[in-house]
Amino acid sequence: MIKKYLYKTLSPVRRLYWRFAQPIKLGVRAIIFNPDNQVLLVQHTYIKGWYLPGGGVDKKETLPAAIKRELEEELGITACRIKTLLGVYTNKYELKTDHIAVFVVDNIIIQDKKNAEIAEWRFFDLENLPETISPGSKKRLLEYQGLKEVDFIW
Repeated sequence: MIKKYLYKTLSPVRRLYWRFAQPIKLGVRAIIFNPDNQVLLVQHTYIKGWYLPGGGVDKKETLPAAIKRELEEELGITACRIKTLLGVYTNKYELKTDHIAVFVVDNIIIQDKKNAEIAEWRFFDLENLPETISPGSKKRLLEYQGLKEVDFIW
């Protein structure tokens, strides 16, 4: 409970830091489908909306190692296979510069691990995504389906 409170409390501090320091961050996200062809989305405890699962890349960590670590930490995914790299995207939202690698991942085993960052996770039909899905996550899913041209901007 304390971790969840800290994430919510420190989020505005991070935004202020980004505004002045303008660090370049590297992140990873995953597109994961279940056998019913539904996509996995997560809700974070510190921001509203539904997102593709993932997170930040640690120093000296490879992108594939980062997505596997993030999936294990946030969702308890203990086994997965990286099928392909969809692309690397630039996000300049909130006066920061992020580069996000989006992987398509399959062969997963979810242990439903409790995590202070994740409020909820769920699989959704591509034709019935939640209204509060993040614009970047929605664009990546449209690109994956071939319904939108890849623009490499988050």
